[in-house]
Amino acid sequence: MRGNFLTGERPAKLTPSAQASSQPTSGDDHRKRGMSQRSLRIWSIVHRWTSLICTAFMLLLCLTGLPLVFDHELDVVLGDAIEAPELPASQANARATYDQILAAALKKHPGHVPQYMIWEPDEPLLPVIVTAPRADTPPDDTLSTVVDGRTAQALGLPPGKGSLKFVLLKLHVDMFAGLAGKLFLGAMGVMFLAAVVSGVVVYMPFWRKVGLGRVRLKKKRRIVWLDWHNALGMLTLVWAIIVGGTGSINTLADLLLEAWRNDQLAQMLAPYQGKPPVIASASVDDAVKVARGVAPDMIPSFVAFPGTRFSSPHHYTVFMRGDGILTTRMLRPVLIDASTGTLTDSRELPWYLKLLLGSQPLHFGDFGGMPLKIFWAAFDVLTIVVLGSGLYLWLTRHNKRKRGASA
Repeated sequence: MRGNFLTGERPAKLTPSAQASSQPTSGDDHRKRGMSQRSLRIWSIVHRWTSLICTAFMLLLCLTGLPLVFDHELDVVLGDAIEAPELPASQANARATYDQILAAALKKHPGHVPQYMIWEPDEPLLPVIVTAPRADTPPDDTLSTVVDGRTAQALGLPPGKGSLKFVLLKLHVDMFAGLAGKLFLGAMGVMFLAAVVSGVVVYMPFWRKVGLGRVRLKKKRRIVWLDWHNALGMLTLVWAIIVGGTGSINTLADLLLEAWRNDQLAQMLAPYQGKPPVIASASVDDAVKVARGVAPDMIPSFVAFPGTRFSSPHHYTVFMRGDGILTTRMLRPVLIDASTGTLTDSRELPWYLKLLLGSQPLHFGDFGGMPLKIFWAAFDVLTIVVLGSGLYLWLTRHNKRKRGASA
């Protein structure tokens, strides 16, 4: 005899009097009960199969995402962190120009051209200069140089290909499969959300009967694990929906950015259509100054140099960002003519890119310092337990059926 698929227990035998009292009082009541049970079984099937399809990949994402929560701390532990050297008090407030910073990076890599100048929110005095043999060189074939923003001294290269952090990031983002890998993981994220929602529906009857989060520690091991699976699933419910949903959105980044390039960016660059490429003679400092004038309440996030994916053969694109906790990744592009240093255009990003960028802090958990990182990591571990216990319950289902058949 099979046990109850919600509680893991075998149903009690009814006496004739109990059977009589349990009969529906009308045909309508019987139909309502039948519909409820059928609906519950459908939700159970949805939960079972969506969970089975996505569990291995969600475990991969949780296991690789856990160390990435502590991004900077991981660099320190691995000895890859690049720190700004201490300066004499007389130089503490020194600031190099952006042109000097760029020149220092290019000096390290003769024959390279600049692609991006990036200011990380938590390290504004350590800009990263991305260079490559060509402006359109793919990201995986570029070099990054960290430069001291006070002295324009090149400090070194951040971890590159082959590093543990690089491998973890690639596994987490696309499993080394490019766009196809990203979209596949996005589909697994949608499956995960379906598994979470259906799991709540399946758990609700038991919740109403015995209370939310109850773990029956004196029952058999499989029932205890079932209760822990349900209880921890409810505990991590909101976090799982937020991180799973925002993760799925982020897998669409390449497609959304390409849509923006073909739509809004193409409109802003229309006056330059057909013109030959220019030699970038305008100062990077002047370009950033113009961008600050366009968006005075924002600060520079990165500069895309002429010929790169987020610019054109004729422009610097200065991406300004918000200065608040949740607006750090909200960007506004400002196009600056690379030969004259004058403003070409600047527009707010379309809604779909705002949605993408706005979802990122909620996915990464990097907007609240170490306390939030610890919170994110703790819920990541709890989600691993939920996924692992669900897998255990599936693998031990045959033992349960054998015991039920022999009863």
